Amino acid sequence: MAAGRFEPVTSNDGTGTRGPYAKGVQRRQEILDQTLDVVASRGIDGASLRAIGETIGVSHAALRHYFSSREALLVEVLRERDAASNRAIEDVTGVFTRLSTIADRNVREPALVTLYTTLLGASVESGNETARDFFAARFVRARASLVAELRSELGASGRHSDSELEQVASLIIAAFDGLQVQWLLDRSVDIAGTLRLLERVL
Repeated sequence: MAAGRFEPVTSNDGTGTRGPYAKGVQRRQEILDQTLDVVASRGIDGASLRAIGETIGVSHAALRHYFSSREALLVEVLRERDAASNRAIEDVTGVFTRLSTIADRNVREPALVTLYTTLLGASVESGNETARDFFAARFVRARASLVAELRSELGASGRHSDSELEQVASLIIAAFDGLQVQWLLDRSVDIAGTLRLLERVL
């Protein structure tokens, strides 16, 4: 069964979930939490559904119960990490301060950066529609969010049109993702520092 197709079972007193559903949610979360460890130890190519299942003690059939494919599982790992990252920076203000904070968090998890970069590259190839849909929607949201933040920081001066701000947002995203690729190849690349330099340039 693909992820997200469970129906909640409400407890008799209405306080939440119970029984198989609650256990299923917990098990699914455990799989997501441990999959990145498998990627870190085995690499992307070694992180097949069977290898992931064997490493974390879940049968291949059980993994397919929660995730329709390896691609779907890996995309859900990224989706979960995005949500966690957003929660961690929700009180951080300023576009580039937020991005620098995310960069500092990411470099502490090289496997996460590797997973993101590898899936992003694969998403442009046919047969990877799950990753393509994820990244396409992610970029749309990221651009819209950046445009709103940039507009707020620049004020209502009207000096920049929304189309110009969207282009700036695309440039920022390209810089962030490109810097992560460079960092994977050369750990001396300072992602956060370069982003702060970009802020001064812009």
